[in-house]
Amino acid sequence: MPTQSLSSASATAQCAGKYLTVNLDEEAYGLAVLKVREIIRMQKITPIPQMPDYVRGVLNLRGRVIPVVDLRVKFGLKAEFAERTCIVVVQVKLPSTQSVQMGLIVDSVEEVVNLNAQDIEPTPDFGTRIDTSYLLGMAKVKGQVKTLLDIDRVVGSDTVEQISRAL
Repeated sequence: MPTQSLSSASATAQCAGKYLTVNLDEEAYGLAVLKVREIIRMQKITPIPQMPDYVRGVLNLRGRVIPVVDLRVKFGLKAEFAERTCIVVVQVKLPSTQSVQMGLIVDSVEEVVNLNAQDIEPTPDFGTRIDTSYLLGMAKVKGQVKTLLDIDRVVGSDTVEQISRAL
């Protein structure tokens, strides 16, 4: 038992740091600030045929073509565009050690929070049928629970490979 609590304590200590909190269908999620490059308002996204429904397409960001993933659709949430809907541009690290920029559509951006290890709890065990490998942990911020996302795993190599093949 002590070994297990030590490993989960060290895992939450590794997750400590600054997070950009975003809203998806009235739930709050945290993205590591070091992964975030910029936040832009919604703009024209060029669709790509034969992509999964959560891949909205690509956009031209100052001369660079970057893929755009709708996190709301990826997580099976309600995905309606509103005034505060925006795109968070993140740097995603692929298993091949290269990294790519991607846009993530979110309902809104809240704030940047600094989380200590004691603010973060390990992801609950939902059983073997539910994959939680893309979750870093659950943070307690101002009386609310925010889900911390491992963005490299959320929009992992399978999504990037599909987009690369289509382009």
